[in-house]
Amino acid sequence: VGQPVLIRDHISLTATSPLIGAHFVDLTDLYSKRLRAIVKSADESLDEGVYVHWRGPTYETPAEILMMRTIGADLVGMSTVPEAIAAHALGAEVLAISLVTNAAAGVTGEKLNHEEVIAAGKAAADQMGALLKAVIPKLL
Repeated sequence: VGQPVLIRDHISLTATSPLIGAHFVDLTDLYSKRLRAIVKSADESLDEGVYVHWRGPTYETPAEILMMRTIGADLVGMSTVPEAIAAHALGAEVLAISLVTNAAAGVTGEKLNHEEVIAAGKAAADQMGALLKAVIPKLL
C-alpha cells in the first residue's frame, strides 16, 4: 500500500469498451515501453504490473482476487483502462501509473473501506508529486 506501479498491460473484466462503433484497435503495445523506461530512469525502484479493470463500485471478493491472481493480475482498479484505450485509439502514446491504495480482499483479513483508500492516496501525495515532478520534464 502506498506504492506507485507502472502498468505494463491490463486485463479488462468489465466487458465494456470506451469506443463506439467499429473500432478494432490493436492494444498489443498500449502502455508505452519507451515512456515506462523514462519513468524507470527517474525511479528505478518502481515495479511494473498487469492491471485488472474491475467494474465497481464494489470492492472485489477474496474469490475474485484469487481468480485475478490466477490469470496474471498484479493490481486491480476501477479506472485507467477506458481512458488508456481511448487515448491509444486517438494515436496517443500512453503511460499509466497506478498507486496501490489498499490490500486486496482476503489478503489481510480486514474489511476494506473507502476511507482507508482515500487516506492512503493522501499519504502518498508527496511521493507521487515528486515522481511526477522528476518525470514530466523528461517527457517534454
